Parts: sequence; structure tokens; C-alpha cells
Amino acid sequence: MQSDVRKKIIDAFSNAFGSFVSGQEIADYVGCSRTAVWKHIEELRNEGYVLEAIRNKGYRIISAPGNVTSNEIQIGLQTTAFGQNIHYEESVDSTQKIANRLANEDAAEGTIVIAEEQTLGKGRLSRNWHSPKFTGIWMSLILRPNIPFHEAPQLTLLAAVAVAQAIEDVTELTPEIKWPNDLLIKGKKVTGILTELQAESDRIHSVIIGIGVNVNQKLSDFPKELQDIATSLFIESGVSISRAALIQQILRNMEKLYHTYLQHGFSPVKLLWESYAVSLGKELKATTVNETIIGKALGITDSGVLLLEDKTGKVHPIYSADITIPRK
Repeated sequence: MQSDVRKKIIDAFSNAFGSFVSGQEIADYVGCSRTAVWKHIEELRNEGYVLEAIRNKGYRIISAPGNVTSNEIQIGLQTTAFGQNIHYEESVDSTQKIANRLANEDAAEGTIVIAEEQTLGKGRLSRNWHSPKFTGIWMSLILRPNIPFHEAPQLTLLAAVAVAQAIEDVTELTPEIKWPNDLLIKGKKVTGILTELQAESDRIHSVIIGIGVNVNQKLSDFPKELQDIATSLFIESGVSISRAALIQQILRNMEKLYHTYLQHGFSPVKLLWESYAVSLGKELKATTVNETIIGKALGITDSGVLLLEDKTGKVHPIYSADITIPRK
């Protein structure tokens, strides 16, 4: 965790939205000397930030390094809670593992764990998630919603909408959502979302939402077995994307949708989710622990449960399954 002084300096730059901030204004805002401000400015430069300094005008940030450290995420971050506390590591086995530990230690809601690389990243159904260094977003967010236990899966759908919106906001790409948690571009997976609970018998202690986004990978960065089914924002757009900017937009969208959800329930999120859904009206194969069901996707319930209608007309509620589109 960065020092309180550094965090306040970053806040000062964030509030300026790219304009100059004088050394005295920063010193007054932070509550330290101008000499201390200068030392922190030099530390930012040492971390790879390019800052412009003009006499009688002050400082402004011209560019930031390409990493996703706390500084880069918080400069320009427009949230009140999400991302205001950041646990950053260059390399971890899994951000989910660290986030679960921090949640047990009473980390504040909105705390994120983010890494440049995961060595044991995981997706749904205990699958591995390929997380190469400095290329994607590997992040976990801690939530503490006061909702019934059975409604927690709705937060997976909420996160999928927030990430889809963020990709649209930052790039010219429009992803599609495959129930419940995959984002696709041209049929290839670009994002996965994993939701885990810490709960007692009568209440949710925390919800940990893991988000993995393939951002700047080239095709050669994927193992051969993934090259036909996975893609990245760079591959699809031909443009290198600022991971910090995308993280900021994800957090902003997540916070806004989360507050809407807590105030008005799942219905507004459901409408947004359906607007991105790739599977509605299509024939899908749902492989559950006990059976395989093939049927037409009718939509999702107000609880986020997928409804499949088989050839006999029977409607099956799908709570958890591996979803694929059968080949004709």
C-alpha cells in the first residue's frame, strides 16, 4: 500500500484532469512542504511517469508507464470506493487467492487486487486462465453486498455488463456475453469472470469477483491450443490499449451498476445483460454435473438463471453449466 502522502498527491493530479497543479496547491492539499512534494514528483518520474513542469504554473502528467500500479490506476480514477484501495503485485499465483485473504482481514469494499502476471490464474470449473506478464488485466474486486445468499450469482452478470461497457467505452469494439461470464469478440473469448463467496449460513461476508481481460496479447502470446478460441483487444482492433484506462472504466462502470443494483434490484442489470447476450434465441448445449441438455436459449430469469427449451418443449432452468454452441 502506498503512503497517504503519495495517495493525496495522486488525488490532486486526478482532480486536475490533465491541467497544471502548482506545487503550493499540492502542498496545501496534502498537508506537507513543497520540498516533500518535489521529492514525490521525482519518485513518480523514477517510476516512468513523464511530468511537465512550468514555472508559475506547476506540474501536470504527460504520460504514464505501461504498468498497472496503484499510481497509474488512481490518477484519473472517477470512483468513490472501487479501486481507492489497491493491492498491487508484479507476479502472483492468483489474485483471487490474495483477495480472499484480504477479505478475511476486513479489507474495505471496493478494494482490488491486481497483478501484471498470474502463474496459477483460474477460471470457472477449475480451468486454468492464461495470464502472461504485462499484457492483460488480472484483477479481483472485493464486494460486501447486503443481499440474500441465492442472489449472489447476479453479480457475475453485473460484472460482465460493466466490462462489456468499458470495452466499448475505451475501444471501438462491441463484445458479446455468453452466459454467464464470458465476453466474446467474433466468437472468441476475450474476458472471463469468476465469482467466489465467503459466507456463513445466514449472510454473505464478501463476494470476490475475478476479472481477466486479454488486452494487448499478440496471437503468438497464446498457447497453440488457445489460438483458435481466444483473442485480445489488440488482435481485434489493431491498436495497443491502455490497461490502466480500461481498468478505470471497468471500476467506474462496476461502481455505478452496483449502486443501481443495490437500490433497484436486478431488473435494470438484466436488461443491459440481454442487450449484449450472444446466446439468446440460439441452440445451446449445457453440460452440468449430472446431465447434458440441448435446447433453445429463451433468456434469463429475474434471478439470472438461464432458461433452455428442449425439443419436447420442456424448459430447463440452468443454474451452473459449461455452455457451448453445438456444431451443425
